[in-house]
Formats: sequence, structure tokens, C-alpha cells
Amino acid sequence: MNDKTYDTLKNIGLFFAPVSVFIASIISIWDIPYSAQLTATLAALDTLIGGIVLVAKKLYDKKQKEEKAKKDA
Repeated sequence: MNDKTYDTLKNIGLFFAPVSVFIASIISIWDIPYSAQLTATLAALDTLIGGIVLVAKKLYDKKQKEEKAKKDA
């Protein structure tokens, strides 16, 4: 995964997904059809994106650590 993809997923996970869940929860207050399903789906997608970002960050950090070790050797 390149830096641009990671940054895009991170931005979605940290900003856009929570905002969309917030909007969906406001919609559910107004009894718009399927609002519960919409809110749950958006929350699940936010969780999935968060997991992907976490795994990508760990892989990136591991790669950086290995590259630094090679340079120091």
C-alpha cells in the first residue's frame, strides 16, 4: 500500500466515516426509513477502514524499522 492510499484511508476512517455515522444517527432521530440499517452499515464500514489503516500502519512501521536496521548495519 502506498502513502497516498494509506493517507486516503486514514482520512476516511478518522473524519468522513464518523461524520457520516453522525449524520445517519441524526437521520434516525427523524424516523427516515432504513436509518438504523444505514447507521449500522456506516459504523461497520468505519470499523473495517480503521482495521485496515491499523494493519497498514503496523506493516509500514515494520518495513521502516527493517530498512533502518539495514542502513545501520
